[in-house]
Amino acid sequence: MERKILDITKEHCPMTFVKTKIALSRLQEGDILEVLLSEGEPLDNVPRNAKEQGYHVLGIDHVSGTTHKVIIKK
Repeated sequence: MERKILDITKEHCPMTFVKTKIALSRLQEGDILEVLLSEGEPLDNVPRNAKEQGYHVLGIDHVSGTTHKVIIKK
């Protein structure tokens, strides 16, 4: 199992979707991806899209300010 971090706090849709999708496609079974993102549209879309693609969203945590972390497992 490997843990990877993707920081898309400075990105806006649709790049948040594209970069997350690419990172998810590189995961092996059991790997975990931590996606750092800003609240608003990315925080709404990233977890929903991950679930729709069959990944498990383990949690959404507030990190600081407007930054959140979505933890996704393959």
